[in-house]
Amino acid sequence: MPANRCPNPSCEYFNRALPNNAKVCPWCSTPLGNVIPATPSNPTNPQPVQPQAIPEQPNYQPPSYVRQNQERGYSPPTYPVPSVPPPRLPVFKLVHYTGKEFQLPGEAGSIGRRSQSMPTPSEIDLTGIPQEGVVSRRHARIFWDWSQNAYMIIDTSTNGIYLNGNLLNPGVSYRIVNGDSLQLGQDGLVTFTVIVM
Repeated sequence: MPANRCPNPSCEYFNRALPNNAKVCPWCSTPLGNVIPATPSNPTNPQPVQPQAIPEQPNYQPPSYVRQNQERGYSPPTYPVPSVPPPRLPVFKLVHYTGKEFQLPGEAGSIGRRSQSMPTPSEIDLTGIPQEGVVSRRHARIFWDWSQNAYMIIDTSTNGIYLNGNLLNPGVSYRIVNGDSLQLGQDGLVTFTVIVM
């Protein structure tokens, strides 16, 4: 009894017997074209079955359903980072009673004046103001304290510093804010108004 056969040479069922009523190969889905109707088990009038030619399939390529699993490592989810502007350092200025302004160029520095023995000037160089002789070469240290969110001043002089009329203890940090009065030395000869903005 003739049987359907898969005509696709690259199929696993190529030239194997398939069910008589199959219209396509169950593996590669190639149309069989030679469907043989099922014959009853007790034929009353057997008719000879004419062989049918198998149509040629020109360069048929069965679809590829091979799935390749690629192992991927765990990558944690990424979240957008909020754009927070970096903290801004306030400007620190000393304004002399003559109107002359002295600005701290960075986060920290010293207040003083130049001399022959010390040619490198302080960050706030008070050379040239009236009564500059009262000012030590390194009179004070100024720095921004991020934990206090304020500028701090340390007396490093021999003539002393008065903050809002109060004498500062040498080597101790004091908070200095906008509007404070800063006096270097005694007798109020060198006085500044502090500007923090």
